[in-house]
Amino acid sequence: MSGTLYVVGTPIGNLSDWSPRAVDTLGAVDFIAAEDTRVTLKLLNHFGIKKEMVSYYEHNRRERGEIITARIAAGEDCAIVTDAGMPAISDPGQDLVHLCHLQGIPVVSVPGPVAFATALAVSGMESGRFTFEGFLSVNKKSRKDHLESVKNEVRTMVFYEAPHKLPYTLRDMAEIFGDRRIALVREITKIHEECVRTTLYKAAEYYEQNAPKGEFVLVIEGAKVEEQKEMTLE
Repeated sequence: MSGTLYVVGTPIGNLSDWSPRAVDTLGAVDFIAAEDTRVTLKLLNHFGIKKEMVSYYEHNRRERGEIITARIAAGEDCAIVTDAGMPAISDPGQDLVHLCHLQGIPVVSVPGPVAFATALAVSGMESGRFTFEGFLSVNKKSRKDHLESVKNEVRTMVFYEAPHKLPYTLRDMAEIFGDRRIALVREITKIHEECVRTTLYKAAEYYEQNAPKGEFVLVIEGAKVEEQKEMTLE
């Protein structure tokens, strides 16, 4: 009889956000597939959990995916975790979940914090409809191509960005999107959590002069819907 893959969310900063169910699940499974075993070990130690871990990340996901699914198919239960937040969201865990579905292996969610949804909630931006765009490429052309492809998107857009790339990203966004409203949310649930609402031009100018710190979620208003002129016959 097949085991089960548990998709377990982990804290994105504050360890108190981890649910009792998540703790119980990691304590009960046979092994854990972790993005970075060193990061996950700190979490396990904090909650007194001792469990076998298998590294599963971008560069070994194909090889390890087959090994992990074979163990689950043979009857073992596995929990997949990422360094912070929900695995399989902008994360190689998506491939493992897909493999399990292809093989008829049960997949169960144990939800936890999600950075993009949390940032959207505290941004005060329109949240009725939005699109999650994940990380932009480090390659300048690919980054600009991505932004060009969504410049006419009318829904609120949410991006992830690392501090060392932020100034370049903001500059490209200002160039392609124009001066739209933006909320820059950083260090979510941590001591220096901050949500700054400004415009793309001002944000780009500020971070050209000031080094950004922490991981960022960028929440940007969508394009304005152009008013359609009423067609009349003369």
